[in-house]
Amino acid sequence: MKILILTQYYPPEIGAPQNRLHELAVRLKANDLIVDVLTAMPNYPKMEIVEEYRNGKIKSELIDGIQVYRSGIFVSTSKGIIARLLNYFSFVWTSYWRGRKLGEYDFILVESPPLFLGYTAMALAKKLKAKLIFNVSDLWPESAEKLNIVTNKTLLNFAYKLEAKCYKRAKLITGQTQGIVNNISQRFPSKNIYWLPNGVDINFYNPAKYVNSGFREKYHFKESDVLFFYGGILGYAQGLQTVVRAADLVKENHSIQIILQGSGPEKTLLEELKMELKLENVHFLPPVAKSEMPKILKEVDVALVPLRKLDLFQGAIPSKIFEALAMEKPLLLGVEGEAKHHFIDKAKAGLSFEPENELDLADKMQQFASDRNQINEMGKNGRSYVSEHFNRNKIAADFIQELQNN
Repeated sequence: MKILILTQYYPPEIGAPQNRLHELAVRLKANDLIVDVLTAMPNYPKMEIVEEYRNGKIKSELIDGIQVYRSGIFVSTSKGIIARLLNYFSFVWTSYWRGRKLGEYDFILVESPPLFLGYTAMALAKKLKAKLIFNVSDLWPESAEKLNIVTNKTLLNFAYKLEAKCYKRAKLITGQTQGIVNNISQRFPSKNIYWLPNGVDINFYNPAKYVNSGFREKYHFKESDVLFFYGGILGYAQGLQTVVRAADLVKENHSIQIILQGSGPEKTLLEELKMELKLENVHFLPPVAKSEMPKILKEVDVALVPLRKLDLFQGAIPSKIFEALAMEKPLLLGVEGEAKHHFIDKAKAGLSFEPENELDLADKMQQFASDRNQINEMGKNGRSYVSEHFNRNKIAADFIQELQNN
């Protein structure tokens, strides 16, 4: 069986879709599938081509045994809608002309968002005689509309029509969460829709493998500090202003220290809010490579996972959940719906707070800070739960069985 993964985002970029797709590709290959990847020159999140790849220096490469083909892309640090559309559509164009020369495949799996890449996927599926798998990790354009990222009605109507066309042309639709699967099933009841969840490599994220790396010493944290850690995109969806405002409410408890690691469009605003509130318990750290994450998680105490209070996120399961739980770190979860059901109600792997409610968040921080036994117990519950239900090896094996049925 031969499969082409089409995605705008892929390693060496750092991020959730990059890691998820690469981990899936590696496991499919390990089960004797031929797996190639067609992707852009790496540029995310800085929106500048990584130096080694500039001027088309690297057009194809092997990453962990996966053949990766790269095509050009327009990048700009501008946050305007024109620059964003040029970014998306440049890869739509270049990836088609790169992909049409690759030969025939049994399946093409395309990652959405960006939704516009569906144009390339549909064209390549026809050209390369492949069945189309449309993999939905975010309900775009619905999420863009509800987050007010896109407000232009003409563009939104165009995007909804494209979404429907992609679903109708797909042999199989895969959704990252059960909420996504249910949403699409209700709107397109005749389509074959499969839950392809994110997960974790429990061997890589294994606390027994890692020792003290000096993280606390490097950033001058004390052993008595209770470190609440957020690692990821500092973006619109996460509602991180709530975290900074909660920090103001707990600043008298000097053991509580909050780490926000990453970059993104909200970082400057968050830093300004920290300065306005004169907070010394909020610490901004730069993003790191995936290989560094287990060492950091080993030394923090609680994983912060917030999102904004929107019905859209009832079905969201942020990928950072799996890594933290595998490293036996409990969650302080500001996500309602599916994530809360799995990891708080069933797994007993953390505490939850109402999204965008800094009073509730501050109260739960105080609860954790006063009970280290609870931190340890919930952490162990979490690793046990993700090992059983979200093991990447099992996810890949089940997906192969689904492919064989199509």
